[in-house]
Amino acid sequence: MKRAGLYVRVSTVDQHPETQLRDLREYTQRRGLSIEGEYVDRGVSGSKARRPALDRLLNDARRRRFDVLVVWSCDRVARSTKHFLQVIDEIDSCGVQFVSLREAFDTTGPLGRAFLGIVAVLGEMERALIIERVRSGMARARAEGRQIGRARMDVNRAQVIADRRSGMSLTQVARKHGISRASVCRLMKDAQESALQIDAPVPDVSSFSEVRAS
Repeated sequence: MKRAGLYVRVSTVDQHPETQLRDLREYTQRRGLSIEGEYVDRGVSGSKARRPALDRLLNDARRRRFDVLVVWSCDRVARSTKHFLQVIDEIDSCGVQFVSLREAFDTTGPLGRAFLGIVAVLGEMERALIIERVRSGMARARAEGRQIGRARMDVNRAQVIADRRSGMSLTQVARKHGISRASVCRLMKDAQESALQIDAPVPDVSSFSEVRAS
C-alpha cells in the first residue's frame, strides 16, 4: 500500500484547514492510500517560500516517509510558478508523486508527467523573461544617466576613520558626515582590512632561490 502525505495551507488563522483535509482524506481512502502525515500551515501566506509545515514535509520527502503528496490545489503549495516548480522538482527527485485535487493534476500517470514537463518549460520561460526585463531596465537607466547600484559616498573617508578612532560614537560620526551608521562600520572594516594587508609578512623567497640554484 502506498503512503500519502497531505499538505494543507490556510492564509489566516480564522480559516479552518479541516475543509481541505476532509476532501484529501476521502481521496486517499478511495485510492487505497495510507496517510502517513498531515502537514498544516495555518495563517501563512502562499508567497512565503519558508513555512514550518512545508519545510517539515520536504524533510520527510527526502527521507521517503511517504510516496505520494496530495494537496487540495496547487496554489496551496505556492503562489509563484518559480516556487511551485522548485517544490515539485524537489519531491520528484525524491521519488514522490504529486496529486492536486482541484486541478486533477496527477504525476502518477503519463499525462501528469507530460504536464509536469510543460510546467517546467513555462517556468524556464518565466525566468528568461524576468532576466530580460531586468537587463532592459538597467540599460534604459544607464541611457538616462541614472545611477545603477549603490551610489558612491561623497565623504572624507580618512576623516571618518580618524573621528571614529578618536572615540566618537557611531551615531556621532554618522551625523557629522551625513552618512549612515552602517556606512561608518563599512569604512572602518575596509580600513582594518587594508591595514592587515599592509602588515602581512612578506614571504622569504631566498630559500626558493637556493633550491632552484642547486
